[in-house]
Amino acid sequence: MNKFIIILAGINGFLAVSIGAFAAHMLRDRLSPELLNTFQTGVQYHMYHALGLFGIGLMMLNFPASNLLRISAYLMMAGIVLFSGSLYLLSITGIRWLGAITPLGGLCFLTAWALIVWFATKQQFPS
Repeated sequence: MNKFIIILAGINGFLAVSIGAFAAHMLRDRLSPELLNTFQTGVQYHMYHALGLFGIGLMMLNFPASNLLRISAYLMMAGIVLFSGSLYLLSITGIRWLGAITPLGGLCFLTAWALIVWFATKQQFPS
């Protein structure tokens, strides 16, 4: 499972850089500054949580049976799809109701990070 999470982190890091470059080069002249900013927010959070997935994958090397870390990873992935994905689609299509999906992704992100805190408080770490 930890290998899968690290691979997923790498794929998402790659996608975040690729999507960000696409926006910088292909969408700059096609989107309003407001929509381009919205798109870039999606890219930013995509990368932050790709790095979060990577951190979870590394922690899972030492704690492979941790359900809290596993669930946290799934929630981060769901957050990327819901939060960043909805912002990408909203920016490109202009369909405003997609913005209603974004907070669900944010809730996934918050819960994922809270599970990492919960995991850390329950563990005995070597000093």
